Amino acid sequence: MSQFRARPPAIPTTLLDDEMVRIIRWDFEPGADTGHHVHGLGYVVVPMTDCHFLIEDESGSRQVDVAKGAPYRREAGIAHNVVNGGSEFMSFIEIEYK
Repeated sequence: MSQFRARPPAIPTTLLDDEMVRIIRWDFEPGADTGHHVHGLGYVVVPMTDCHFLIEDESGSRQVDVAKGAPYRREAGIAHNVVNGGSEFMSFIEIEYK
């Protein structure tokens, strides 16, 4: 029997998806993750809570803390898994520009 325990999934809620943007709210219980994915579009993230990200990508894993309301932007092509590495619920809004 495997010792591996799957993480709970982060919960995405699409708030808007039109010809200009796709806006998704992501909610994470502690330890929840998005699953590995590649961003096909550039995007902006706006944390709704303080976020204690554990980012897993081809270079390994790292902890990244982002304060509530402190937005950041990334280009298309980013490949990673995003995990709630903290002990509290976290949430952010992701805005993909088409």
